[in-house]
Amino acid sequence: MITAHLSGTKISSNEKDAFSLYDKSSFGEKESGKIIYSGIESLYLVEQGKMQVLSNKKPLDFEQLLKKLRKHDKKVDIKLVAFKDLRKKGYILKTALKFGADFRVYDKGIKPGQDHALWLLQVFKENSQLLWPDFAAKARVAHSTNKKLLLAIVDEESDVSYYQVSWSRP
Repeated sequence: MITAHLSGTKISSNEKDAFSLYDKSSFGEKESGKIIYSGIESLYLVEQGKMQVLSNKKPLDFEQLLKKLRKHDKKVDIKLVAFKDLRKKGYILKTALKFGADFRVYDKGIKPGQDHALWLLQVFKENSQLLWPDFAAKARVAHSTNKKLLLAIVDEESDVSYYQVSWSRP
């Protein structure tokens, strides 16, 4: 089991197992001799029993970590549902803040750095609103980066429906 440390909003580990998992399954990002994990990746790994996160040398269980991450990300619960669903299906997800999306999604068998992500994923609750200008902006960014926009709609039962958006010319 990987031991990671929460410091501010960063979760990191410099353990051999962290580098091994990075090489095998692309969890985290290499940075300054450590593996840095997104909050969602950390939650997923804690839930899977593959990671323990320490805060001030005290271990956090899944619910404690989730509570801390909710303070910085109001959508963490629904993002985790989509993340788990797509990882289970063999896709690799990475954060996409610089693209204005929740995640970059890499095709099955492709690791980040081998090729570009296929989709920019935006996750929504089924009853949330998406304004037309926001939708158009997200589609435009996806198109300009040679990706397709993937919308994940999470319902009350935590089932996920996906809708792919792409440009076409009449």
